[in-house]
Amino acid sequence: MELIELRHICKTYHMGDIDVPVLKDVSLTVAQGELVALMGASGSGKSTLMNILGCLDRPSSGQYWLDGKEMSRLPSDQRALARNRRIGFVFQNFNLLPRTSALENVAMPLAYASRHLSDRETRLRAEEMLCRVGLKDRLDHQPSQLSGGQQQRVAIARALVNQPALVFADEPTGNLDSRTSEEVLNMFQQLNGQGHITIILVTHDANVARYAGRVIHIHDGAILDRRSDARLKAGGLQVDILPVAAAMGGAR
Repeated sequence: MELIELRHICKTYHMGDIDVPVLKDVSLTVAQGELVALMGASGSGKSTLMNILGCLDRPSSGQYWLDGKEMSRLPSDQRALARNRRIGFVFQNFNLLPRTSALENVAMPLAYASRHLSDRETRLRAEEMLCRVGLKDRLDHQPSQLSGGQQQRVAIARALVNQPALVFADEPTGNLDSRTSEEVLNMFQQLNGQGHITIILVTHDANVARYAGRVIHIHDGAILDRRSDARLKAGGLQVDILPVAAAMGGAR
């Protein structure tokens, strides 16, 4: 079942009299429960595409369907509500509140999702998420008392606490060492395998993309197919192709 469908998405920024096209006729689908990597170099358009998929921005033209609902023309308040209820984000810099406990950081999204949970229900939900990512003994620790890997685990628990259908991880290992990066990426695989949550890893790093079941390449604002990849390689630009079997094998 398709969770995401993009139809001919374009995004152009207007800078005075100059039009800057960033996304060019992007069409793609992502099935419910997939673990996908959106891979591209800096300036490729991947962050703009993530912002549209995450309901943080609107396309200039085209249609974006999320779980059967067209999102691109919704007013900002309805997009914000859909984002809070249906989408989670994990960022490179963790984005945790510094003088707030892990438990309070994780519980915070519940206050904006209009789920009308009691204080006790909110605490239990946040505790459950922190236990799920292996931080049962760190509930009351502030970010400064946690390692980088533990902070990213808090960020992952926060992204999951609203039980979203879709989670974006934007360069999630950019500030982590190689061993901790592997632990975090293995966690994404495990979380994806435990349920129907769809995860999109947004990255420039082929080592991160190997943990996904499918890799979507973006270059100069366009999604590449295998024929485009072959032409780019022939022209001297190296683009890695990661078939599903190879991707899963390389991640083990």
